[in-house]
Amino acid sequence: MNPKSQPPATAARKQAVAMRYNSDQDAAPRILAKGKGTIAERILALAEEHAIPLHRDDDLVTLLSVLEVDAEIPPRLYHAMAEVLAHIYRINRRG
Repeated sequence: MNPKSQPPATAARKQAVAMRYNSDQDAAPRILAKGKGTIAERILALAEEHAIPLHRDDDLVTLLSVLEVDAEIPPRLYHAMAEVLAHIYRINRRG
């Protein structure tokens, strides 16, 4: 295999999960998109293009990545997601 055709190791390992939470419609945050490698990079690029706050938590991404797109997060992840939402609210207040 041509080494130039292989993606960089960091790109192959990168994961991203995009979340949505609308307290008027959803009981819990939902998975909006997820992916690895170049798909993860695209999710992150779109978030940056649209000024969507990012929060890095590799362990949480691993747990969320097993869920289906449009699934609500399970109750066992509520505490972790509350920390993410608090982080985002702090960012939005500064902005």
